[in-house]
Amino acid sequence: MSENEPALTRIRSLPSWLLGRASARGRRLVGEALAREGMRMPHHAVLSAVADLGPVAQAELGRTTGFDPKDMVGILNDLQADDLVTRTPDPGDRRKNAITITPEGRRRLTRLAKLGDEANEALLAPLTPAEREQFLALLTRVVEAAGQA
Repeated sequence: MSENEPALTRIRSLPSWLLGRASARGRRLVGEALAREGMRMPHHAVLSAVADLGPVAQAELGRTTGFDPKDMVGILNDLQADDLVTRTPDPGDRRKNAITITPEGRRRLTRLAKLGDEANEALLAPLTPAEREQFLALLTRVVEAAGQA
């Protein structure tokens, strides 16, 4: 940092600052889009995981998504109350619950995918198609280097 450069100006030009701001905007846009379908981001993540893995044991679902077991119970209660998933005893081990997506859950995921695409379109609207492709490729490299992909 040069003596004449304001500290806040320097901070605002750091990749970590810029990524954080872009991430916050993306989360806000996606969160607002999901809310139009009555869905919160953790619920969407769990519903998506059930669609991909189901029927899946509740404990495995928690490990896969990284949610605390207590939080998972609440999320599944909400999804079940909205008829998006079912919880039944696992035929292989009746001490476990098997979580399965319902037809309404699949329909909701289809609508959420469209809303998510629209939110991401808004996020990347300032970029040309070529810039978007380059941005995503570079961002993927950064994430992969961090072992997070």
